[in-house]
This record gives sequence, C-alpha cells and structure tokens, in this order.
Amino acid sequence: MTSEVKNNLPTLLVVEDEKNTRDGLRRYFDGKFDIYLAPDVTTAMNVLESQPVDVLLTDLRLMGGTEGLDLLVRAQSISHPPVCVLMTAYGSEKVAVQAMKRGAYDYITKPLDLEKLDVVLTRALHSRKVETENLQLREELDKKFGLEKLIGNAPAMVEIYDRIRQVAPTNATVLIEGESGTGKELVAQSLHMLSPRKSARFVAVHCAALSPQLLESELFGHEKGAFTGAIERRIGRFEEATHGTIFLDEIGEIDAVTQVKLLRALGEQTIQRVGSNQNLKVDVRVVAATNKNLEAQVREGKFREDLFYRLDVVPIHLPPLRERREDIPLFINAFVQEYSRQNHKRISGLSMDAQEALQRYDWPGNVRELRAAIEHAVALCRGERIGVRDLPARILGQSNTLLSPAQSGVPSAQSNLNLETLEKSFIQQALHLTDRNVTEAAKLLGISRRTLHRKIKAYQI
Repeated sequence: MTSEVKNNLPTLLVVEDEKNTRDGLRRYFDGKFDIYLAPDVTTAMNVLESQPVDVLLTDLRLMGGTEGLDLLVRAQSISHPPVCVLMTAYGSEKVAVQAMKRGAYDYITKPLDLEKLDVVLTRALHSRKVETENLQLREELDKKFGLEKLIGNAPAMVEIYDRIRQVAPTNATVLIEGESGTGKELVAQSLHMLSPRKSARFVAVHCAALSPQLLESELFGHEKGAFTGAIERRIGRFEEATHGTIFLDEIGEIDAVTQVKLLRALGEQTIQRVGSNQNLKVDVRVVAATNKNLEAQVREGKFREDLFYRLDVVPIHLPPLRERREDIPLFINAFVQEYSRQNHKRISGLSMDAQEALQRYDWPGNVRELRAAIEHAVALCRGERIGVRDLPARILGQSNTLLSPAQSGVPSAQSNLNLETLEKSFIQQALHLTDRNVTEAAKLLGISRRTLHRKIKAYQI
C-alpha cells in the first residue's frame, strides 16, 4: 500500500503482518509522516525500490517466519537506503546487537509505547538528515569545477544574481544558456542551495558524455534484463534527485527518443524505467543548461519545440568572460589565492604586464580557461609576483600582437619602413608591457640593460 507525497513530509514505511497494529501506527503517525504500509517483505521491497523512503519501521518476525533482520539487509542494498528501526516482542541484547550489525538505527520492544516510538523515529529521522547533509558536503568538497560562489560585479552578473534570488524559491524549470566554461553548473548549484529543496540532493547529469541508450538508463533507471548488460535493477538519476534538483547539462545533445521521455517527465512528473511499463511519480526540480542555441535547433528540426518551451520557463543567459572584462581581476585574485595555498607558495599578485596580457586575451574557454591559466602561472612562478613569462604560451601568442598599431606606434603596411623605426616601436612596446621597468624590458627584448638605456636616449623615448 502506498500514498502520494504531500506537503513534503518525511516518508515512513511500516512493515507489520498484523493489520490492527499497521492501522494503529498509521493513525498515530498520520500528519507527521507520509506513510506506506506493507504486510510482508515482498511488498516492502516493492515500495522501497519504487518510492523514496526516509524511515523503515519493521517487525522482527513477519508472516511465514521471515525475519525482519533480513529485510534490513536488503533495504541497505538500494541506492538510498532508509534509516531502519526494528520492533520486537523478543527484546534482548543479542537481538539488539544483531540488528545494529545489520544496519538498524535502533529497536523498540512490544507491546509498543507509542510516545517512546515517536521519540525513536524522530531521532532516526534527524540522523538521516545529518547523514544526507554530510554526504552533500563531501560531494561539494570533491567538486573541482568553479568557485564555491559566483564572482563578478559586471552589470550583467548583478542582473543574474537578482534573477537567481527570485526564481530559486520556486519550482520553475530553469534553462541556463552560455558558452562552455562560463559557470552554468555553479548557477544551477546556487539555485538549488537557495531553494526549499537544499536539504535534498543536487544531481548533475552531463548528457553529452553518454550514448542515447546509456543516457536513458542514467536518467530513468532500468529493470533487470532490459538490455544486454542489465544484470540488475538500477535506480535512475531522477529518482536519486527526489525532493531535490536534477541538473541536465548540455541538454541540446540528447537524442529524439530521450527528448520524448524527458518531455513526459517534465509534464506529468512521472517516469518509466527502461524495460518497465510502470509509471513512477517523481518530485524533482529540473535545471537544464546548454552552450547551443536551442531556438535555432528547434527551427532546424533537431530539438522538439514542445520540450524547448517546457525547459525555457525561466531563461538565464551567462555572458562570456570577454564581455565582462571588469570581472577578470576578481577571478585572477581568487584563483591566485587558491592555487598559492594549494602549492604552498607566497604569491602576492601579478606584474603589470602579466595583468594586461590577461586583460587583453579573449578567453574562448571563459572562466574555466582563466582558472587553468592561473594554475599554470602559479606552478611556474619563482618569485612573489607572476610575470609574463609565467603565463601559458597561447595567451602570449594572442597578447604578443602586443598592442594595436595605433596603441604601440608600430608602422602600418603603408608606412615607410626602416630598421630604426621598427627598433624604436619594439622598444616602446616592451616598455609599455613592463610598466617602464627598464630591466624587465631589456630581458623581454633580449638585450642588456645598458644597451637599452643607450637606445632610449638615442631614440628620445
């Protein structure tokens, strides 16, 4: 017997072969838990494998002589096991030790003291909440992508922060658009952490990394024998994200069949595991992301129009880094501090020429590329300040067009060229890049400091 989730109550599965006891427990805990009832292990496992359960309360001895301890063991094998409490008329230290060894949180003897049982279940529920929060914390600490919080003061980012604060408390589906490396997953995490669902899981799925068959199984799960290699039932990511948020990255890469199933999941809040005809209700907030123009894909017949409208309820567009260059120094400072700590170095910042080279670069890989560039520079830096020579070659390759002809005084193709004019222009560029540091400029030009002084005087620079 099952019931539909209401008011986000915690879920309790009562496994008891005596109907009067089952009904009594249902009446007592109604309103505090969303309750499922089962008379035997088979029914109980069907509930556990199809519905999210927070607390399992089971009798020690069930119909047919099946031990409740065996159910505890089986319950621990599902992807998100409930916290388990045992009821027994045969209370003893031996039973308690057996129950704890097999995964029970606690046990209570019959005849039941309902007030005492209420206290035990409340503690068990709190234990599950703490365990879930610790798991989330460990997962967040393991993440390598992005900063722990969004960074940027550019006007476009200020608008994005405001939109995140507005939409996060709702259940609206969000579509995050932007180039690769702009921080789309970080925005999705912020939406989750600022929402009422923050105590549940944030589950990320990178759609482009999987083949169509594997993606369908990853999202919705599969039954044993559904396809070659499906040796057991598998819970999908939608079920894992129950009461939480699922983040579908690179949504534009999914195939036509999966698009249909995703449309149904969004519209009806139901899914079907691969190889099953059973509809499973899911309570999940969907956040999707793409680096493609989905509207153009709709026009080209590559993406379903109805699915696009389901996803594009609240759009958030992340600008590329080259369009918010005022934020580059903020990222540089944050990344320098981060990688200096990791590498046990004391780096106070960047030289003026290195800062300008990073500021001029177009950053096709956006924030992700900037992070990698700073990690590279910190690793190679020998002093307390990062210089031009510490930067990746590709950045210098673009930046060492150095300045435009108008900025640097380099003669154009139509100008009268001679060696003195070229030499003077290169000296001017070197001095500009090193903030008029003659020693550094001489190193950049490959000449001695004394020779550079002489040429500066000769050219009246």
